[in-house]
Order: sequence, then C-alpha cells, then structure tokens
Amino acid sequence: MTVEVLYFAWMRERVGHPRETVQTDAATPRALIAELAALSEGHAAAFADGAVVRCAVDQVLTDLDAPLGQPREVAFFPPMTGG
Repeated sequence: MTVEVLYFAWMRERVGHPRETVQTDAATPRALIAELAALSEGHAAAFADGAVVRCAVDQVLTDLDAPLGQPREVAFFPPMTGG
C-alpha cells in the first residue's frame, strides 16, 4: 500500500523533511517504524527511542501495535504537552 508519512518536531529535523510517500506492507505502526528506520541514518535517529514515539493514523491517535489497516496518512511525533 502507499502511505503518506508525516514527521513533526525533532523527528522532522532528524529525518530531514516533513513528509514522504512510502510503499509498505506493514501491519502495525511499529512495523512501519522498523521499515522507516532502515531508510537512512536520519530515520534511524528519529526512531532510535521507540518509547517516545507517538503515532496518529488518519489523524486519530493510536497505539504502535494497533492494526494499521489501509491508512492514507500516518503521522509520527514526540510526546505532547499541554498548557
């Protein structure tokens, strides 16, 4: 499947761009992370600490082990804080 992947905050800085289109057969966001981390050193750095990665699938927050289904968009970002 083709998925638009979005990166935010320091993850975007490490990857080097805010979005990219990828082909994947990943069943979960965690499996997609493994594929993305293998793309470059910047990707590997962005996903080095999986404990701080948050994910939204089609703009809905989700667990990294949830079924991915057939999303149009997957976004990755660090933990959010409120004020």
